[in-house]
Amino acid sequence: MSDKSKPSELDRATRLVRRICRIAGDRRLIDRLIRDLARHGVRAAIRRRDTPVLFDWLLEEVSYQGIGDYVAHGYMERHGRVRWSEIAALIEARPSCPKLQSYWHFDRCGYQKVERCCAEPDHFSGCPLPTHDLRNGRLNQAAYSLFLFMRDVANGDFVGWIDQRLGDADLASAPDRAARLRQAVVEPLAHAYGVSNKVVSMALAGFLLAGDAQRVLWIEAGVVMIAVDTLVHNFLHRTGILRRLGKDHAYGTACYAPAGCSEILERIAGNIDARRFNPAFPANFPGSCSTRSGLSVQRAGSTSAMGGRSMIASAAPGANARFFDYAIGCR
Repeated sequence: MSDKSKPSELDRATRLVRRICRIAGDRRLIDRLIRDLARHGVRAAIRRRDTPVLFDWLLEEVSYQGIGDYVAHGYMERHGRVRWSEIAALIEARPSCPKLQSYWHFDRCGYQKVERCCAEPDHFSGCPLPTHDLRNGRLNQAAYSLFLFMRDVANGDFVGWIDQRLGDADLASAPDRAARLRQAVVEPLAHAYGVSNKVVSMALAGFLLAGDAQRVLWIEAGVVMIAVDTLVHNFLHRTGILRRLGKDHAYGTACYAPAGCSEILERIAGNIDARRFNPAFPANFPGSCSTRSGLSVQRAGSTSAMGGRSMIASAAPGANARFFDYAIGCR
């Protein structure tokens, strides 16, 4: 495909996504986000800078990855959830394992629930990780890695850490300002064990967008959070958008690489004025074109950004190239 043809192919993709937004878009998305965060105490915790409450909320978001929401929620209802206060008490007891000294020491913990083993077998008998009956050992590692991140990297003040990261990245004249704001928060958090780029983008999209109306940089960063899961990747593949743009790739890290799914969605969103769907929306709203960018209003007990369906996700399962042509009126 020649470079001259690519703008027209991007226009075709834009027309399709715009039509999906008109049909399936949640025009009350931000209102729902605000209500859900308030109901679960997250907005109040942001005002109080209450890191333990925010940890409990974010860890539950992480716990929904890799399995159906219903199954994950049911398991937590039966077996309980890990809380900041529990981990803090166990860490304060000074377990012997050197991995638990700090966030940086915790690298390559290796705990496995079924095999009951880890990278420090001599300390396993006194390790606090197995005391939590989570769905798998990866979630146990994620819980402690995230706790240590908030304690050591964020110095116990997660809200203050986000404020500082976004403030340092705020270069008003930078052409890549949106990407800088997004990466300022996503990149370091994604290094915590079990907290992938996709997962943290899903969780923080609504958190930043609707957490505190007084924090303008939070809102700007939340607007540009883009999460790509298999539904969105398959949508871009089956409708021929990736092929037409000459950007075919397998689902995975390539989705976030230059010219991957994330960048394509950002370019499409830049051509759509979201204020046409709701005047309260920002004009450029990539998160609304991404997968599951809204908090779930169906799942009991969670405000997960992974629970709600977005415009693209709702159309993705049955979308194909013929649907693409029909939807944008090219036939």
